Amino acid sequence: MQYVWTTISTDDLEGSVHFYNVVVGLPIQRRFPTEGGEIVFLGEGETQIELIKGPHKAPKVGKGISLGFAVDSLDEALAMVASHGIAVESGPFQPNEHIRFFYVLDPNGVRVQFSHSS
Repeated sequence: MQYVWTTISTDDLEGSVHFYNVVVGLPIQRRFPTEGGEIVFLGEGETQIELIKGPHKAPKVGKGISLGFAVDSLDEALAMVASHGIAVESGPFQPNEHIRFFYVLDPNGVRVQFSHSS
């Protein structure tokens, strides 16, 4: 069995595509209309995000769920999210000398973690 993607239902498809494409850096793989909505897949390899905009209001995202992305520099990631006007939801944290991370919220309220390991 192979994990292939995470699906996020959204009411703000363009804001979500911008967040995952421009802020996170995931390339758009495919985009297509559905009956009453649209689906966009972003990412490469094992990092796939499926955004779905349907004809009905998207359900609220459950607490305790987050998506994690490794970055080369946490300080550069902090500056990058600030340059996009995105507030840090929590952190940065450094639970040990090998990892630092912080969280932001995507346009749908999903917690997104940016982390750097040494």
